[in-house]
Amino acid sequence: MSDTDREKFSLGHALAYSSGLFSDVLSYQFFTFLIFTFYFSIIQVPTAVMTIGWIIWSVWNALNDPMWGVLSDRTNTKWGKRRPYIIASIVPLCIIVILLWTPLKLTIPGWPKLSEFLYFLFIIIAFDTIYTMFSINQTSLFPEMFQSLEVRGKVNNVRQIFSVIALIFAFIVPTFFFEPGTTFTNPVNEPNYFNAGVFIAIVMFIGALIMIIWGIKEKPEFKVDKKETPTFFKSIKITFKNRAFVCYAITALANWYVFGMLPTIVPLYGEFVLGVLDTTLQSILLGVAFLSAAIFVFFWRFVTHKIGLRKGFMFSMVVFIITLFPFMFIGDFLSGLIVFFFVGAGLAGSLFFRDPLVGAVADQDELTTGVRREGSFYGVNALVIRLSTIFIFISIGSVFESVGWAVFDPLADPEIGLRLLMFVFPAIALVVGIISMYFYPITKEKFEQIKEEVNKLHREKAARVTRE
Repeated sequence: MSDTDREKFSLGHALAYSSGLFSDVLSYQFFTFLIFTFYFSIIQVPTAVMTIGWIIWSVWNALNDPMWGVLSDRTNTKWGKRRPYIIASIVPLCIIVILLWTPLKLTIPGWPKLSEFLYFLFIIIAFDTIYTMFSINQTSLFPEMFQSLEVRGKVNNVRQIFSVIALIFAFIVPTFFFEPGTTFTNPVNEPNYFNAGVFIAIVMFIGALIMIIWGIKEKPEFKVDKKETPTFFKSIKITFKNRAFVCYAITALANWYVFGMLPTIVPLYGEFVLGVLDTTLQSILLGVAFLSAAIFVFFWRFVTHKIGLRKGFMFSMVVFIITLFPFMFIGDFLSGLIVFFFVGAGLAGSLFFRDPLVGAVADQDELTTGVRREGSFYGVNALVIRLSTIFIFISIGSVFESVGWAVFDPLADPEIGLRLLMFVFPAIALVVGIISMYFYPITKEKFEQIKEEVNKLHREKAARVTRE
């Protein structure tokens, strides 16, 4: 009987570990959902200037994201390799989530909004630096702690339910702090962004603390990996030479483009296209999508067992495109609710397939390098995710310029631009993702072969640890 066959699923462990993903998703989606609307409509930083800021942010991430991944892989302490980074990052991350909404406002003659822009640039870089330190390490634990496809599937179901709950928190709970009957673009709500940030930070900390105490159980056989882990530049080179990872990364870029575009644009789409003039109702639209995603996660697990990860992800992206199409013509809140419910089917696919696909890549890579390098893969994957932000804001900037919305104007008519950003641009991205996933080399049959070989390697590592 193999190690995979003997591995048991523990619901308690899965729940405790998934609380860390809850904090991860809550922080990043709260950031994604409101950061653009806040600085564009409340602080009124022009979109062209903000786009420059996002490009600088992404250049920093080109070093920051892979650095944390490789550094984590090469760490070995008596507390583990991932735990120290998670503990060190959670408090600073909570503080930064609050400071996102406290822009510096100085009057500089000839340079309007310069201080606000510089603060925006500083705080998004600070956020991403610490967020990446936390996120890479908590996600890297998934394929390390859970080895069999069956257990990974069960744990991933729990994780994605927590992820959906976090998304609902990120999109709906902040509206409880806003003035009733107002929109996210109303200046009266400026201090309420800060109040929401304080609450989100507290909830994040509680979730992370649960994971730290009960959810992290690192395997001793991977301690030997530190001695054999490649150097930073060699690790990056190996990562980009991995065909399976490159195919996945392109698909992830496409999905994160859509995943980032929707919450960024929905507050404006809800107000200027659907005529929804209340923050709570605007957030309910996204909340319905992610609530339905929690249901559809189980459907995608069933699909995975039938046709495998590769074909399942491709199918989910086709479904995603179909469900986004109605955004081109709907025009009221009720229609929006119905469409967003079905959008949840596509969102569930993006949520469900990410970690198992990276886990499969890491398993295959371990057979080649002899070491577990989840951190390196998640580090480069984090960079890919951040690159999607550049494409998002270049898309938004170009569309807003074309419809006369370079600077926020509540009297403008940006309807066609917002419709394009909700369907046409995401659909193009998802087509690219489907094509890339078609070339992903780890089929259902190939993965089963990889797991057999990886289990044998893990038994050898465990024996080495015992001898040492």
